[in-house]
Amino acid sequence: MTGTGARKREKPGKRQKQGAYRRGRRAEWIAAGWLRLKGYRILARGYRCPVGEIDLIARRGSVLAFVEVKQRGRLAAAAEAISPRQRRRIGRAAEAFLQERPQLAGLSLRFDAVLIQRGGFSLAEPWLRHEKDAWRSDTGLPY
Repeated sequence: MTGTGARKREKPGKRQKQGAYRRGRRAEWIAAGWLRLKGYRILARGYRCPVGEIDLIARRGSVLAFVEVKQRGRLAAAAEAISPRQRRRIGRAAEAFLQERPQLAGLSLRFDAVLIQRGGFSLAEPWLRHEKDAWRSDTGLPY
């Protein structure tokens, strides 16, 4: 259809991926601020290694939390978005992080999720939820 103003539908490309990346980084920034308000110290953001990635690594007292951040239209959908495969990759990345930082040995380890509802900044409904100990890793990490 030429001349009618109809646009050809594009495949998901670089621009859409960049937008998703920016939204994800913004969600991580919001989650990090929330955790700081709760007394956590952010040790790493976007930690990457050959076996996986961890969005946030935070410490509060003797607890070291490996945090996955998810942003979705509904909070329940965000929790469901952390697949078993992703959990395994986060667990392996946590092992790598701890091998690089032996000074953190002896801390209690936990896998958390921060769930952010997109566009839900209402006082009537929760728009952010921090799920402590959201899952257990099946790697050899001590708890």
